[in-house]
Amino acid sequence: MRILSTAMSAVLLALSAPAAPAGQAPWVASWTTSPIRSGPEQRLPQTEQGTMTVRQVVRLTLGGGAVRVRFTNRFGTTPLTIAGAHVAVAAGPAAAAIDGATDRALTFGGSAAVEIPAGADFWSDPVPFVARPLSDLAITTRFATLPDQQTGHPGARTRSWTIAGDRLSDAEFVEAKPVERWFQIAAVEVTATPAARAILALGDSITDGYGVTGGQNLRWTDGLARRLSAAPLTRGVAVLNHGIGGNCLLAECSGPNALARFDSDVASQPGARYVILLEGVNDLGRLGRERVASVAERQAQVQQMIAGYRQIVARARALKLTVIGGTITPFVGNDYYHPDAAAEAARQAINTWIRTPGHFDAVIDFDAVVRDPARPDRMLAAYDSGDHLHPSMAGYRAMADAVPLALFAR
Repeated sequence: MRILSTAMSAVLLALSAPAAPAGQAPWVASWTTSPIRSGPEQRLPQTEQGTMTVRQVVRLTLGGGAVRVRFTNRFGTTPLTIAGAHVAVAAGPAAAAIDGATDRALTFGGSAAVEIPAGADFWSDPVPFVARPLSDLAITTRFATLPDQQTGHPGARTRSWTIAGDRLSDAEFVEAKPVERWFQIAAVEVTATPAARAILALGDSITDGYGVTGGQNLRWTDGLARRLSAAPLTRGVAVLNHGIGGNCLLAECSGPNALARFDSDVASQPGARYVILLEGVNDLGRLGRERVASVAERQAQVQQMIAGYRQIVARARALKLTVIGGTITPFVGNDYYHPDAAAEAARQAINTWIRTPGHFDAVIDFDAVVRDPARPDRMLAAYDSGDHLHPSMAGYRAMADAVPLALFAR
């Protein structure tokens, strides 16, 4: 293994995809998100009409000849009833309107409606659809009954549109209200070429794209998807964003911790071949947020986090996934976590372990990319959003550009 950064060359570590049945195109995830339990302010309201239509726009990273949508009631405590659902090409990355000529109805076991049990995900039936890479897909859903506890993703970074009543076939979606969240959806999968495969980025708000708004698609994973799509040897590689703002590797922060969500967010994704793990800054920050952590506590935390990384590596390798470690980026100066010297020493110890050959199949040194060479415990000003924790748009671009495409070439 070699440690990789912007100045270092990469080694090819891709594993061969299993062969698809003869004559059958494989399903590969093209867009995904990590659903979490929706708080009261993040839920869809029940309407007087008893039904609501929601149009959600997602950015596909891989093209194909058919699509299916994975709806989710993962955190629901009562059933979710979908009265109808459509897919279409969106008029823009955050637009309410669609290209009506591309509008296709989805079915579930041949029926237009479905009741999804509490705690379950549910795939739609496949529908023929010309899905193009880096295109914006609108998923329009009429919800008849919403569960008592809803499931969603608050960090959509693009606008969804809601309106009361049945507006499934409405191309313009006039008078719909915008909201930057996703509701009750988990993935869009496409039929692709046998060589198609996916990268899964497991992380926190830095992967989720904190600071990106309005469907600009400027997360570091978006930049990576554009680079992969433009390169002949990696045009068949999808990028799946499984970042959750405030998420932790081990602690219960925002959403299930990385270990707890590994099976649902990693193991269940069709076509996944690679995992990029960038988690841990919230674990480090959380420990010292309310009080000064002792040296012994920091030392114990380092060992616990390393044990967590080992678990994810072992689980990924058991699935024949190439697992790539991302070093934790600096956050000294952040007013929310106000990290001290002990927190920085813990970050450095963990990054040293991540960089050590053999622990991961490869390493992307995000720390080296965004840190200030003169003050390596801090983010470079040009790459700092201003809170000294999250990268700016330029910082996300630098992270995307630092990922060696040779890792994913065939």
